[in-house]
This record gives sequence, C-alpha cells and structure tokens, in this order.
Amino acid sequence: MKDLEKNKIKISVRNLVEFIMRSGDIDSKFMGSSRALEGTKAHQKIQKENKDKDKGYISEVSLKYPLEYKGFNFIIEGRADGIISSADIITIDEIKTTSRPLEYIDENYNETHWSQAKCYAFIYCEQNNLDQIGIQLTYYQIETYEIKRFIKIINYDEIRESFYCLIDKYLIWASVTSDWINKRDDSIKELKFPFEKYRKGQRELAVSVYKTIVQNKKIFIQAPTGIGKTISTLFPTIKAIAEGHTSKIFYLTSKTIIRDVAEEAFIKMKEKGLEFKTITLTAKDKICFKEKSICNPEYCEFAKGHFDRVNNAILDLIQQENYFTRSVIESYSRKHKICPFEFSLDLTLWADCVICDYNYVFDPRVYLKRFFTDNSGEFTFLIDEAHNLVDRAREMFSAEIYKKPVLELKKLLKDKEPRIAKSLNKINQFMISMKKQCNDDSYYVQENEPKDIYPLINQFISESEEWLVRNEESELHEKMLEMYFSVLTFMRIAELYDERYITYVENSKDDTKIKLFCLDPSYLLSEAVKRGKSAVFFSATLMPIDYFSDILGGGKDSYTIRLSSPFDIENRAILIADNISTKYNNRDKTYSIIADYIKVVLEQKHGNYIVFFPSYKYMNEVYTVFIDRYPDINTTIQSNNMTEEERDKFLESFKQNINDRILGFCVLGGLFSEGIDLKHDRLIGAIVVGVGLPQICFERNIIKDYFNKKNNSGYEYSYMYPGMNKVLQAAGRVIRTETDRGIILLIDERFTSKSYMQLFPKEWFPSFRVGNMMMLKKQLREFWK
Repeated sequence: MKDLEKNKIKISVRNLVEFIMRSGDIDSKFMGSSRALEGTKAHQKIQKENKDKDKGYISEVSLKYPLEYKGFNFIIEGRADGIISSADIITIDEIKTTSRPLEYIDENYNETHWSQAKCYAFIYCEQNNLDQIGIQLTYYQIETYEIKRFIKIINYDEIRESFYCLIDKYLIWASVTSDWINKRDDSIKELKFPFEKYRKGQRELAVSVYKTIVQNKKIFIQAPTGIGKTISTLFPTIKAIAEGHTSKIFYLTSKTIIRDVAEEAFIKMKEKGLEFKTITLTAKDKICFKEKSICNPEYCEFAKGHFDRVNNAILDLIQQENYFTRSVIESYSRKHKICPFEFSLDLTLWADCVICDYNYVFDPRVYLKRFFTDNSGEFTFLIDEAHNLVDRAREMFSAEIYKKPVLELKKLLKDKEPRIAKSLNKINQFMISMKKQCNDDSYYVQENEPKDIYPLINQFISESEEWLVRNEESELHEKMLEMYFSVLTFMRIAELYDERYITYVENSKDDTKIKLFCLDPSYLLSEAVKRGKSAVFFSATLMPIDYFSDILGGGKDSYTIRLSSPFDIENRAILIADNISTKYNNRDKTYSIIADYIKVVLEQKHGNYIVFFPSYKYMNEVYTVFIDRYPDINTTIQSNNMTEEERDKFLESFKQNINDRILGFCVLGGLFSEGIDLKHDRLIGAIVVGVGLPQICFERNIIKDYFNKKNNSGYEYSYMYPGMNKVLQAAGRVIRTETDRGIILLIDERFTSKSYMQLFPKEWFPSFRVGNMMMLKKQLREFWK
C-alpha cells in the first residue's frame, strides 16, 4: 500500500483523453475568442432544454474513479455534461459546440469526443453495476443554433476495453512521472543547505517560508540585500514538496535578470545532489522560430503536424533533461520539428518549478488555465521583487479603448462592410458623448462603469467574429483583429469592475480614450493567489511592509516579517545633502551644484559610481553641465529604450579595475536601479537625486483621492511610498557582498524630514547630514581613510 500511495496519479478524464489522442496541426486561424463563453452558454442552454423536456436529465454530474492498476493508484475524475435516465437505459450526454456546418459532421467526425464520453460511461457503469449504457454526442452549431445528435448503445465490455486501452497508453507517462517523483523526493530528503553556513537572518527567512507553506498561508517578507532571498525561499519550498505540503513551485518575477538568479540557485542545489525539473518560460514573440508568430500550418512548418510529434518530444526531453531553459527547449523543438512556445507550455506540466513572469499567474487574460481553472492546485507562489507587482497588477487589471482607431476602421469599412461600420460608428458616437463630458483639464471621471457602451461593443464583437473567420486573406484583417482583441480585453476587464475601479475619459491632442482603471488591486490579487495553496511575497524593499501587505491583498491572516541586513553597517556611509531642493519648480537652479557635489564624491575615492535622477530631463541637464565642467571624467549615460546589447555594454563599462573608473548617469526606477549586481569594486557609490516621487499625473491623483477616502493615506500610497521604493532600490546597488564598501549620498531636503526618516531601513542608521561641500568632503575622507 505504501508503494501505491507513492505511485498516486491524479488526472482528469478530459486531460487523459486529449493528451493520449491528440494529433494534427497547430492552427490558430481566427475562431473567435468569445467562443469559449458562447460554448459555456450553449452547454447551459442545451442542459436547461433537456431538463425541461425530460425530468430524468441531470446536468454536470461529477464522476470519480479510483483505480489500482499495474502498480499505480490512479484517481480519474471529471464531470459529465449530462446523464439521462429512462426506464430502458442510462445515457451519457457529451455536448460539443462547433462553428463547422453540421452537414460536415458525421458519427466519425472526432474519435476523441467518443473516447471522452466512453470514459464517463465506464466510470458510471462501474459505480452502478450496469451491463450496458448509452452514449450521446450532442453537437451545437453556435452560429445557426442547430443541434445534431449521435447515439450509441454500448455494452460494458466494449467501454471497459476502450478505457483500459487509454490507461495502457498512459502507463509510460505514469511510470516516468512516478519514477521521477521518487527520485526527486529521495534527493530532496538528502539535500543540505547549499552553503557552508546560514547568513544572518537567512535561517529565520527559510523557516518562516516553510511554516507559511505548511499552514497554506501568505507571507510578506522584507529581506535586505545579502540575505540570499532566492535560495532562502526556494530551499524550504523544495523541502516542503518532498513532505507533501505542496506539489509545484511557481517562481514569479518581473525581470529576466531575476529569472537568471533563480536558475543559478537551482544549479547550486544540483551540485549538492538535488534532482529537480525546472522550466523558464519565454514570451511567444521571443522564442518563435519564424519572423512572425503566426501559428498555422500553411505559414509555419513547426505548426504543421505539431501534435503528431509533441508527445515524443516531451518524452525525449524529460528523460534526458532536468533544466528546461530556452536553449534546451529550442534545441528539442528543432530536433522534433515542433512549436517551441506550445512545447514549453506543455512542459510546465512535467516541471517541478515554473520560472515565469507575473502574468502567467495573475493576468486575467493570459494566466495558465491548464493549472488554475478550479483553484484546486497544491501550488506555492514565490513572488520575487514583489514591490513591482503593485503597478503591474494595476496594469493587468485595467483596460482602455481609443476613439481614433475606432473611427479609422469605421471609415475603411464604410463601403465594404456597412453593417460592421455601423457598429463602430455607434461606439464612436458614444465616445464623442463621453469626450464632451471632459473638463478644461481634458479629463472626466465617474465611479460607475460605462455600461451603455457594453452592448455596442458586444454587437461589434459578434459581427467582427463572423467577418474575421471568413476574411482571413483581407488586407483589413490585421486591423480588424487588433480592434477585436482591444475591445474584447475591455469587456473582460469590465467583468471585474467593482468599487475598487474608476472610469475616466482623457482627451489628448488627437485622440480620446476611455479607461477602466483599477485603483486598488488588493482584492483581485487576493483572489488570484487562491489559485495556489500558499504565497510568499518578498523583496529587499518591501517597505513599509504594512502598505505592501494591504495593497497586494494580504489580509488579516497573512504573516509579515522584517529582517536585518547581514552586512556590517560600518562598510556603508549614508550621507544626506539636505541643503538642496530637487522639487520640480527648483530643479533648474540645482544643475550646477549637483554637478559639483558629484565631483566632490569622485575626488575622495577613485572608483565607479552611479548617479540616479527622477527623470530623463533632469539627468540630461545635469549630465550636460557635468561633462562641460569636468570633461576628463569618463562617463556613460542611460538612454531611453536601450537594446539588450546596449544594456550589456553599459554594465560592462563598470569594470573591477583600480586604474579605470566610470561615472554612470541613470534614472530612478529604470533598467539599472534594480536587479543589477555590481559586486566588489565594480560599484563603490550611489548618488540619489530626489525622493523618487512618480511624476504628478491624473492617474496618480485619482489613486491618491481613492486612498484618502479609504484610509487617509492617499499621498503616501500614490506618491511617497512608490517614490521611496525607487530610492531604496537604487541605493541597494552599492553593497552586494560582506566585503563591499561604499557610500550612498541622498540629495534632497526632504530626506531629513520625519516622514521620510521613518521609511529608512534600520541599517541606514546612523546617517549623516552634509549641509555643504566641506561637510561632505570631511565625512567621505573619514569613511574612506
């Protein structure tokens, strides 16, 4: 019995059938993204009609079948669309929606559909001791609303043979899975922490993560640089897997560089004997082999026959590899001639850890539905750099539509497709009426959702779907598709609208937009986290931690923990030049003095430094003054929209060489203010100009107004806390190891106010005011001597 418990395989009827029987091409020719919703409605419609006609009809019947077979303990479960009871026979009803004309669908149209129905029939026969049963396939044409049915009466022996044929084909996968889990768990039990000793705070962090997972809770962790957040969250979670407290890790990040750190942590544990399968997901546009990511067999040879070959590719890879990196996935995709992106999504099912962007779990439009349809997964979410999730969540839970593209498409379709043009004109007219509501500042705000536009959009969606299906070769297809997905996204977000949203209209010079804006993402994030069993939110700058726990949906049952820096505070000097105001209206008076302050810092210690500014304009102005005054100093400057090669070149200029030095000019909250690791002498100082406040704008102001009403902390939630987080991240670039020494100069009068000093981490004390350049020189000489 112990072996059977270890060899437990849980799988749904649908996944079993579709996985074993899939074949053919990937074909993402437009079929209508709202068809899934239509399919659900069609199921419900047919089920209601059947109930009304036949009192013996029961819909949505859950079936579960435990099976001990050839050394495995299978749990096979699913939900039959309907079961029809009559005096003569029981019939399983399997409902399928289709856009294909029903005259092209016959009894042998799709063997997978029959197999799925036969599985339900077998389970029902087993549980009710039946010798024979009816199977009915009901096809519903979603455009004509016609129905076509096929009925078979099948004896028990036939459906039993069909069922065990599927199970026998799945045995190789069950065997691979079971063998792997045993091997993995044995290695986990033997795994020791991959470093000689725990750093200060590291064991406390690991223990708190482990307890959170065991108790199915959420925790928010503020863990300063140097503790080793990645290994200290992964190690206890891996241990929890072997003990059965969680089944899979989702390591979520917002930046590629953080994903690299996670991969390195697994390599470190592999060196200590860990057997663990991980996958790093790459965006479709990046991993696609073709110039354009068009998934149809006419355009892409990797899409053609993909499903004929993909299972062999999966088996090949999982038996040979443990780390499914982009290069590994691409290599096996070429070997088996399959789509690398779809391949990578399939491989997530066989990975113990999925390293991916936040959107694969949180975004309502693209989250991984193969895992998160019913919130029953025993998953752990490790959310790295969680301070970035606030703005990302607002973005994921918001949607907007613009008037100009609506009008342009209407004009293009006016003569060719007058019906669709008329629908677009109604949307355009509505937007004109909303535009007229705008005040002198070009904005209009309302708490209620714009319900009057919804039927207009739905009408366009319906009409455009028909057109898109039939006009794939049209020169307007791409524009129509773009508009279709834009308004479909708008309607999907509209389903989430509640008191945490606001609707606003903005007039710009040549366009008008209506936006459903998520002011407070806490509730939707808390709901999304329920897709797993436990969640760990962590960052070096999760401060103030109560703010992040609130805005990220923590709730009263969540844990919070603040850890101290493991680094010696004597290795870091925190200096505050509070004689300078960098407020927006004062900035043009500060260019020269800031340039001189930078020069003073450089004169006291030869080495590499970065100066961080609150905006590109401010940075460029000071940069111009600085290179004019001090042309002999080697400088480099961040530019907007840098390529990957340009970013790498920028970082490579920070060499660990006493004879070279570089002064970088960067923007707070940009590419180089977080996530980069310039250890030892590659960076010995950071100068932070300003308190990092986001630019004052309409959205920030309505966030402020919302939280003023909610908790009287509007300015803090909208401006102060996000700004200070950028400062903390930038300052965190300096001290990266126990032996690093460096200075952090904060330039702004607000840094010594009580409200900002309260936001300083405790390792920033003591700090020293330097009200003029002489005081700055004195403190720097004292530190560097």
